[in-house]
Formats: sequence, C-alpha cells, structure tokens
Amino acid sequence: MPDFLDLHGKTSKALRAAADAGMRRHGLHLGQNLLLAALWEQDGRTPGEIAAALEVTTPTVVKMATRMATAGLLTRARDDRDQRLVRLWLTDTGRALQQPVEAERRRLEEQVTAGLTATERRHLLSALAKIHRAATALPAE
Repeated sequence: MPDFLDLHGKTSKALRAAADAGMRRHGLHLGQNLLLAALWEQDGRTPGEIAAALEVTTPTVVKMATRMATAGLLTRARDDRDQRLVRLWLTDTGRALQQPVEAERRRLEEQVTAGLTATERRHLLSALAKIHRAATALPAE
C-alpha cells in the first residue's frame, strides 16, 4: 500500500479540519482566507486573476466572492476602463481580518511543526514544493 499517499491523505484531512476550525473563529469558511489574502496582496483583482493565483476555477472564486460580499467582506465593481470586467475590493471588515487571520495561520503552522527543527522545516518545505510541482505536472485524466 502506498505509505506516502496514505499518510499525506490523513495529514491533509487533519490539517484541513484544524484550519477550518481556525477560520471559523473569524467568521470565515476555509478557502475564503485565501481569497482575502489575494486581495490583501493586491486589492481590486478580477475573479479570473484570483482564480489563477489560487489555482482554482473562476466560477469557484465567483461563488465564494458572492458569499463574501453578502457577509460584508468585499464588494464588486465594474472596471473603470473595461466595463466587461468585474473587480473585487475589500471592505473595511475584510481588511480588518488580515492581522487575526494571518496570526491564526501562523499559530497553526507553529503548532504542527513544533516538533521539527529549523532544518527539518526547511527540508519539509523543499520536499513539499517538489511534490507539488510533480503532482501538478501529472495529466488530469
């Protein structure tokens, strides 16, 4: 049985549950923090730009943005130069979540890597980056 795949799957599930609980403490669903982070980095992006950055589909971002707009975290506005484009803009509420959400993510990362040395953390990140590159290069059949 593929040990790596089994362990990775179990680890991924546990981390997802912990991250989801952390985001819920801030009134977010897991994934919404990533959309917010894309806007914290550069406010006013289009759903397509965010989708490309997050490696998800544009409809996924549009659906998430609809929920987040309803929650008062962001607004939508037509692009000034190209009315075909919609841009997403943070509200004050969405902007105010940056510090607590980033602190929550740091806390979780510190907790799950507390048993690793600094060298082990660097090696882990390097290995995961290589695995991610290899996995994304696989054909999607």
